[in-house]
Amino acid sequence: MAKKPQTQKDTEEEKLYQSLRAGTWGEFKGQEKLKKSLQISLDAARKRGDVLEHVMLYGPPGLGKTTLAHIIAKEMNVNINTTSGPALERAGDLASILTNLEQGDILFIDEIHRLNKVVEETLYPAMEDFALDIVLGKGPGARTVRLELKPFTLVGATTQAGKISSPLRDRFGVVHRMEFYKDGELAEIVIQAAEKMSVDINKKAALDLASRSRKTARIALKLLKRVRDFAEVYSHSVIDEVVIKKALDMLEVDEYGLDANDRMVLEVMIDKHDGGPVGLSTLSASVAEDIATIEDVYEPFLMRAGFLKRTPQGRVVTQKAYELFGKSPKNKKSDQESLL
Repeated sequence: MAKKPQTQKDTEEEKLYQSLRAGTWGEFKGQEKLKKSLQISLDAARKRGDVLEHVMLYGPPGLGKTTLAHIIAKEMNVNINTTSGPALERAGDLASILTNLEQGDILFIDEIHRLNKVVEETLYPAMEDFALDIVLGKGPGARTVRLELKPFTLVGATTQAGKISSPLRDRFGVVHRMEFYKDGELAEIVIQAAEKMSVDINKKAALDLASRSRKTARIALKLLKRVRDFAEVYSHSVIDEVVIKKALDMLEVDEYGLDANDRMVLEVMIDKHDGGPVGLSTLSASVAEDIATIEDVYEPFLMRAGFLKRTPQGRVVTQKAYELFGKSPKNKKSDQESLL
């Protein structure tokens, strides 16, 4: 079947989605301490006429690490070259990028904790001495040639800072952790994005949407797009609290930000395992999801929101989870006594 040609409207919509990302410090809401510290580093580098020190940004996904990398490049008035750890399979891939960077350019590597070990070791002299050590030939006749690079800034982003080796981590001069957003900050992000999308949304509705966004900017913007679609289909000229509730109820996103899959995990633990403790492999089989998905997708938010906790024996739901479903914990001691 032939691929449907992209219309002008489709192209404009794609550009609109890309434009929702903050482009300046003023547009970037939240992360105030990080922004202040980074601004000092940027101002100092500009005053010295020097390149910015290498920067590491770490924290959960969806908080704006990529957006910040682009803002840094814009503030320094340099180009940015974007790649990711898994994409750099060989040292030659990295070398081809580094040799094409101009003075002061930004190299942004997302998921930097997933760099190949050989590629990572190639980065060490590049970051420290702005040089590449290239091995020519093989065997006894092999020799190393050092290729000078133009000074650049590496911005690395990761969701798993603990997986970054000490030698690599120590070569970053500026290291910052991205924090989760407050509902008020997310509401500002939603209102700002709505203006760019030519969508009319009131402040209370933006706060309601923010409260269901898991403290994460990416999720807030994703939900805003879905609410915008709902409002257009059902001819709502203004997005208010009623529209937010109807749209997100349809998407099965509740007031805590839990979706159908989150609730399924909790219900399975309560109904089939008496609230736990449940081993990870048992839980994985019970909900028909792989272990990595439970650990990386469901569990972090459920724990942060207070619905789930880890114990040495396994995962256990909290009183808050029982209250969510209007249920009470089973009295396991009484059950055991009734069997005697």
